Amino acid sequence: ALLPALLLLLLLLAALALALATVLLSLPGYDIPPGVNQPAKLRLVLAVLLGTAALGRILEKTGLCSQITFGRYVRQGRKLGVDPKLFIQDVQFNKVPVRVYHPKANSDGRRRGIIFFHGGGWVFGSLDTYEKVCRYISRESESVVVSVQYRLAPEHKYPAAYEDCLNATIHFMKNTEHYGVDPANVIVCGDSAGGNLAAAVSQTLAGRSDLPKLRAQILIYPGLQALDFNLPSYHQNRGVPLLFRERAAFFALQYLNGHALHMQEVLEGSHIPPDMRLKYRKWVSPDNIPEKFKVRGVKPLRPTDFIAEVYETVKRFCEPNLCPLLAEDAIVHQLPESFILTCEYDVLRDDGLLYKKRLEDNGVPVTWYHLEDGFHGVISLHDYCGFSFPAGKRGLDSVVNFLKSL
Repeated sequence: ALLPALLLLLLLLAALALALATVLLSLPGYDIPPGVNQPAKLRLVLAVLLGTAALGRILEKTGLCSQITFGRYVRQGRKLGVDPKLFIQDVQFNKVPVRVYHPKANSDGRRRGIIFFHGGGWVFGSLDTYEKVCRYISRESESVVVSVQYRLAPEHKYPAAYEDCLNATIHFMKNTEHYGVDPANVIVCGDSAGGNLAAAVSQTLAGRSDLPKLRAQILIYPGLQALDFNLPSYHQNRGVPLLFRERAAFFALQYLNGHALHMQEVLEGSHIPPDMRLKYRKWVSPDNIPEKFKVRGVKPLRPTDFIAEVYETVKRFCEPNLCPLLAEDAIVHQLPESFILTCEYDVLRDDGLLYKKRLEDNGVPVTWYHLEDGFHGVISLHDYCGFSFPAGKRGLDSVVNFLKSL
């Protein structure tokens, strides 16, 4: 029994050494801009992420586990202890696992309720990985927070995550009295892929007359479209962690199809017919992005030829439940008051800016908070493994302040 264990240990050590070498070789190729919050710390986080990815690839090739499974395991994080200010309970809403955070302090009346959808590219993320974020929001805003564990891709393709989030939200809205929540003060909230899901759920519920209206939607660096991966922010921040341009397309394809075939064609823009691109240009275009966001340099792109076979595999990218930026004005016009957080050093920055304009053009009140030194995923790093990113806490506090203003 000792020999197999020793061989396994040697294999793991070799894998770690190779992963470390990959990290050291890869680091110079990534872009940590000087204006980003805590660049030295971000480089350390990047090293951990690259090492994890490299080790995951090795484990997948040896047949021990898939790269995605290993990535989920590493991201899981440690269990937190009891929170003296919160009651925390794991339950199910409509068969969807959720975690409910309820402030222990007495309240004069019914509290606001927040449905939270975590980020992670629809592939990663869990109740545990967002435990600190949800505790913070619940404590600081004195709100009941419901964190939703929707099904993940690639095992569960679109629309599984969207349907889970919608079903959990409807269940909560029908049972607010059980949680001491004001039915007129329910907010959907999410970051990254979770922001996409919050926007989609908000649009679906906008036309429902059998439920109370949502009080607000909070979209934290949301991904809202997959038509154009060549907007200015995608090029300016293509190599900035924690989300690279290629990974953004990879995650969207995993969610849609359960695989990332045709990723290169999608990045180049060959997947959308010219007439459809023209139709959506009124909403998805660099022309709608303020000039000040283009000063870091935007390369003009040569047009690429449309490939019909690729479009056939990704045509559901044109569905608003998957890409909420493409919803018709009649829906957008009905949306609740909105909060959008964007980060300067984030490939998804322009998705948020374009949606902000769409909401404002349709008379929806928008509070916009822009982290000039922020990068994608910074909220989750507001208190990360013993060191923190101040921009993440500023972003979280901006969310809390918006909630308190409702």
